[in-house]
Amino acid sequence: MDKRVANAEAAIERLRDGATILMGGFGLCGIPENLIAAVRKKGTKNLTIASNNAGVDDFGIGLLLQARQVKKMISTYVGENKLFEQLVLKGELEVELNPQGTFAERLRAGGAGIPAFYTPTGYGTMVGEGKEVREFHGRPHVLERALRGDFAFLKAWKGDRWGNLIYRKTARNFNPVMATAADYVIAEVEELVELGQLDPDSIHTPGIFVDAIFQGTSYEKRIERRTVRKHTS
Repeated sequence: MDKRVANAEAAIERLRDGATILMGGFGLCGIPENLIAAVRKKGTKNLTIASNNAGVDDFGIGLLLQARQVKKMISTYVGENKLFEQLVLKGELEVELNPQGTFAERLRAGGAGIPAFYTPTGYGTMVGEGKEVREFHGRPHVLERALRGDFAFLKAWKGDRWGNLIYRKTARNFNPVMATAADYVIAEVEELVELGQLDPDSIHTPGIFVDAIFQGTSYEKRIERRTVRKHTS
């Protein structure tokens, strides 16, 4: 069993217009840089992208927004992208905002085969408008539906040809839960190792969830807002 493909372009060969993509990352940490670049190059359009955020103006998902390849974003935080704001205000981009915990649970439910769940988060706000409400233990809850994608684009630190993945520190973020909630899962890794080199007890995403894997290149790993401590003598 060998799930390796040559590169990002080969990995997205089956991607078509109108697809829904779950895209790992938190800010610019742990994002699938090579896969985003490949989608930009391929020119696939009318995409729905579910990601914690929308990147920045000239990097991450922001590159796909620049090329007008995204029709809808399902996100929790979009405040670092001015282009995103402009597209939404002009009616050129649809946005579905989720509380971050709700977003994570929608993905987890999608991977676990749970169609919907109740949560108190969002009740009485715009997030809860038009949604079914039930009371549990004297507290109103809104019904949220599970979230799945046609594809999941993951970024991991290490992986093997079976698709087993290890993420590095906070770059793990939404990647593992998205791996369970899509029909076709593609992982790009910084290092592709031989079978047996990954400690079984350290694997975060088992290969059974991954359909294709490749070793990425030229990672920039940008930081949205660089903050440094002033030197004191």
